[in-house]
Amino acid sequence: MNTITVYTTTRCPYCVMLKNFLSEQNIPFKEINVETNPEIMHQLVEKTGQLGVPQSEVNGKWIIGYDPNSIMMTLKN
Repeated sequence: MNTITVYTTTRCPYCVMLKNFLSEQNIPFKEINVETNPEIMHQLVEKTGQLGVPQSEVNGKWIIGYDPNSIMMTLKN
């Protein structure tokens, strides 16, 4: 089974686009708003080296930014 976690902030337009894309494709995902949890943001930076959002963990693989093609490719593998 596929597992997707999308790390977002409240005012991120690309986060909204990514969540809309996943919803339109009927792909279930878990959202974690890092704005409300600085500790998770710290952990995210340690894992990926990136401060920006969205960041998605798809089946254990990290995808940075709004990148629906990479998400779909990862889900197919």
